Amino acid sequence: MSDERITVLDLLDLDLKGHDSLSVRCIAGRRGLSREITVSDINRPGLALSGFYESFAYERVQLFGRGEYAFLQKLEQEGNYSLIKQFFSYEIPCVVFSHSFQPSELFLSLAEQSGCAVLQTDLVSSDFLQRLLRVFSNLFAPTQTMHGVLVEVYGVGILLTGESGVGKSETALELVERGHRLVADDIVKILCVNGNSILGKGANKIISHHMEIRGIGIINIAQLYGVGAIREQKEIQIVIKLEPWNQTKVYDRTGTGDAHMELLGVKLPLIEIPVKPGRNLPIIIEATAMNERLKKMGYYSAKEFNQNILRWIEIGEAQKAYYGSDDSY
Repeated sequence: MSDERITVLDLLDLDLKGHDSLSVRCIAGRRGLSREITVSDINRPGLALSGFYESFAYERVQLFGRGEYAFLQKLEQEGNYSLIKQFFSYEIPCVVFSHSFQPSELFLSLAEQSGCAVLQTDLVSSDFLQRLLRVFSNLFAPTQTMHGVLVEVYGVGILLTGESGVGKSETALELVERGHRLVADDIVKILCVNGNSILGKGANKIISHHMEIRGIGIINIAQLYGVGAIREQKEIQIVIKLEPWNQTKVYDRTGTGDAHMELLGVKLPLIEIPVKPGRNLPIIIEATAMNERLKKMGYYSAKEFNQNILRWIEIGEAQKAYYGSDDSY
């Protein structure tokens, strides 16, 4: 889980657009906006309202949809307020009413007394639930920051790592010049989403699309190349380590190696690229991205090459055995 403290107010302050927007607003219990959300799940409190509080998941966000709202109205019409009071006796993070349902003054009054925030959204229950779970998957995801440059090349997220001064930013700048996109420079914040995907973005939204080029200084990629040259976040699919050329080191020359780097428990392909004058790193990285896309489609160039070599050797040995070593005939 992320070490950041997540409160109800954080949900209201999230800058989400389009199909990610929660469309929530607070209609009561503003004192409860400072309550922490500690569980990345949602509860539909129908059983609790009926009186079954033994397994009440009170630590979750409580979502009132059509069924819960109708049952709540029934309780109030019957004058059965004890179950509602018992509902607010628990330390609930917040209550959300979907479909723009408006709770009664009694319900709002009890929420105010207990210090529980009541939120309202115009989304239907299923849509809001899916969006909120996506938000929680990011907010509660394990995170860490690391030194590197994250770029998107042909739709593939590539994290460039290496020692300071090896040329990561210059290589990324050339990739942007060639039509690819920058996600973050220098400090990259990574998140493990859904347990098997690593998402990368700038550690600071204000400076993430700025780049430090030695000899020039700080440049703004969005202003120089337009908003089409940047991305807010991207799934990391390959890690490329740039390192000074070492003549004593044996580098992978066939692509059949199985090197990996583990980030937040997820293994990602690791490619080590030696850097020396005359090597065109952007073209090499472009080829790496296209090769990765081929792998996703089930085509492995290195494995096919290896199989062709073995087939050629087998055919040669078979011919040799058939014809024999005497070729005088």
